[in-house]
Amino acid sequence: MAKYRTNLPQLNGDKFLTDGGLETTLVFHQGHDLPEFAAFDLLKTDDGYGLFNKYYSTYAAIAKNHNVGFILDSFTWRASSIWGEKLGYSKNALADVNYKAIELLHDIRNKYENEKTKMVISGCIGPRGDGYNPTDLMNEEEAQRYHSIQIETFSKTQADFVSASTMNNVEEAIGLTRAAKSAGMPVVISFTVETDGKLPSGQTLKEAIEKVDKATNNTPVYYMVNCAHTSHFKGALVPGESWVQRIRGIRANASTKSHAELDEAGELDDGNPVKLGRQYKELTDRLHHLNVLGGCCGTDHRHIEEICKAWIGN
Repeated sequence: MAKYRTNLPQLNGDKFLTDGGLETTLVFHQGHDLPEFAAFDLLKTDDGYGLFNKYYSTYAAIAKNHNVGFILDSFTWRASSIWGEKLGYSKNALADVNYKAIELLHDIRNKYENEKTKMVISGCIGPRGDGYNPTDLMNEEEAQRYHSIQIETFSKTQADFVSASTMNNVEEAIGLTRAAKSAGMPVVISFTVETDGKLPSGQTLKEAIEKVDKATNNTPVYYMVNCAHTSHFKGALVPGESWVQRIRGIRANASTKSHAELDEAGELDDGNPVKLGRQYKELTDRLHHLNVLGGCCGTDHRHIEEICKAWIGN
């Protein structure tokens, strides 16, 4: 039985951190090759388990040192059917990857969790297509069928909830949400936006959140924004508006560059960790309900440490 599935502690308003940009850390800082940007593929190597164990332990220790909670978000963003097939994984082999990812995070939790630092396990799900380029879109029913496979796998593990990251269109988010509901899994939807604050599909965050809520009877436990710099979306987040209140979490990029510019970049733009921490603090000062903070592309443990210092004040 999953420890927190029926009572997610981050819903109580306590502060929680996440990790940073897993894939960019693996590629640019550690020199690993990630075909299809699929971090899970490293599990097939002899040192894969140890690599992920060290990565998550670094962040878990930061949370523990600052007495805040931590979301253990699995390295399975690409571990769904179409990406697994591209990498030569069978259906059973892909399911095994998802099982092993959650088992690893469960081991981390057992090692680092205490009363002040609750650790919640998230089964991470990515879009079927390119998160930056919403082509080959699914309708709601197709999205539900597609994502139900990975979600049902997570439902049989110690995962406390599933999180859909870098969602770039409403239809896929609706279908994924319905799949999670059918599997009895709490679900968090995290949208990505362009430099204009709109989803790559052209919808505003307000439109996207309100449409998903209307179509699913407010099923997502909360929403997040990820894979965009804070400057790209902060203007859209107006304090007091009901749809803004549904957003609890932010996982921003280190860079202010657009998605297209990041795709073309040959070097990592890791920005300024201290400055990013201040920018997060400005957001949380305006939006007091934000209580899940972490990073995305270009961020690493330095950024999360600075975000934590600015936010917590120690």
